[in-house]
Amino acid sequence: MEINEAQEQLQKIRQNIGQVMIGKKDTLDQLLIALISGGHVLLEDIPGIGKTTLVSSLAKSLGLSFKRIQFTPDVMPSDITGFTLYNQKSGEFEYRPGAIMSQLILADEINRTSPKTQSSLLEAMQENQVTVDGTTYPVPQPFMVLATQNPIEHVGTYPLPEAQLDRFMLKVSLGYPSIEEEMAIYERFYQQSPLDGLKSVMEKDVLDALKTTTRQVHCSEPIRRYIAFLAHATRNQPDLALGVSPRGALMLMLAARGHALISGRTYITPDDVLAEISAVFTHRLLLKPEGRLKSRTVDDILSEIVQTVPVPEK
Repeated sequence: MEINEAQEQLQKIRQNIGQVMIGKKDTLDQLLIALISGGHVLLEDIPGIGKTTLVSSLAKSLGLSFKRIQFTPDVMPSDITGFTLYNQKSGEFEYRPGAIMSQLILADEINRTSPKTQSSLLEAMQENQVTVDGTTYPVPQPFMVLATQNPIEHVGTYPLPEAQLDRFMLKVSLGYPSIEEEMAIYERFYQQSPLDGLKSVMEKDVLDALKTTTRQVHCSEPIRRYIAFLAHATRNQPDLALGVSPRGALMLMLAARGHALISGRTYITPDDVLAEISAVFTHRLLLKPEGRLKSRTVDDILSEIVQTVPVPEK
């Protein structure tokens, strides 16, 4: 697929979702970057901002099989992965698929369930398969998890384990709308939800072609070295207890590819890396207690690292 055609296809999705969502172009672009790069997204924000509406709009626009999992404290891992049940007629155990067996998964309010249940997503997100009672089952392709969570300071939430967070390529938020945007929301939803009549604008083979085109975006050796130095700097930062893993650094390269494609280029520049580094790195970094006592934040530390690591020539 040519770069111009790829941009046209992505613009179709933007326009279609724009029938429902007001504003939030940057957040939508981040979802599209993860989509064409083969990553998963964690949307963190307060309730009522439009996280679920955005994900549902994307699912309808793509025409993929879609499941919404509403996470609550009583959701069990078997509800996610499925389970085996003895069939008395056949005398054999049969696999009953769980909610994970869909192409697009909305893990709604994922941090309202226990870490044990959250972890049931790990294998599917990393290896595109689930294992139940010793038997492995592949998940449908393409496969993407879009999880929403409320800020961890809110009552009734559980922090996501580091291993779970590391599976998400990007962590993004929507933020409050402006006065004008909020007035437009009232108008758009005055009679009925525009989400009800939203149609698909992309076939699966077109999405596959977009992902193939993204994988062909060139990442030069100096850019790869730049990403490695950025990741290494987080591991040697004295106020951080946990730096970015090699998987996190690889996610930054893949996200930068997606950003380059959306920007109309077939190669990565340092600007693509810097545009994605916050969304890729911040949820992977863990402050030490002494860092919090000094009123340090992950964003502050990452900003210092970006300013310290030399940028390669374009």
